[in-house]
Amino acid sequence: MKTVQFITHYTEKYSYLDSARMALKGGCRWIQLRMKDAGKEEIVSVAMELRNLCNDCGAIFIIDDHVELVREIGADGVHLGKNDMSVAEARRILGDEYIIGGTANTYEDVKKHWLDGVNYIGCGPFRYTTTKQKLSPILGLEGYKEIIRKMQEEKICHLPVVAIGGITFADIPAIMQTGVTGIALSGTVLRADNPVEEMRKILAVINQTDNY
Repeated sequence: MKTVQFITHYTEKYSYLDSARMALKGGCRWIQLRMKDAGKEEIVSVAMELRNLCNDCGAIFIIDDHVELVREIGADGVHLGKNDMSVAEARRILGDEYIIGGTANTYEDVKKHWLDGVNYIGCGPFRYTTTKQKLSPILGLEGYKEIIRKMQEEKICHLPVVAIGGITFADIPAIMQTGVTGIALSGTVLRADNPVEEMRKILAVINQTDNY
């Protein structure tokens, strides 16, 4: 089963909650709350409300970075960037009952996260994006193919790999043919004239790729 993860974003038009609400309405069932520049109090306030929205929809709710808030807000897990707490340390704190995702840019990143007990990989960037500007190299389709090939060689191909970073609607079919198990996006949904309908279109395309 292929997955679509939506990462919250704040724009002039939409709040973090607005963005998540539209993604959920469009059928997305995996939301990551990412509020990089916000304080703890603001994050907790938004997270508690989003937790209820995700519960109502039966959606998985992941918080970005803040391992210490996972239990407090009742999240399903945490996603850790390359400059955040290590996956191994987060696993030690949270135990096995929570989902832990880790950002990877190379096969070496993927393997380390796998050894440390990660549940899924957020792999990118597919192309340059301001939210992933500190990651290099840009992977493109060939980068994903190479990472998946190495994972298959070393028998860790069961680990879900979610492509991320500047992905547009038109990119999805080709990306899914590289062997990744899903995509994560934000801007391409929020820039659409109708974000709810855009999410529905994305999910429909992903579902068509289940036989790839």
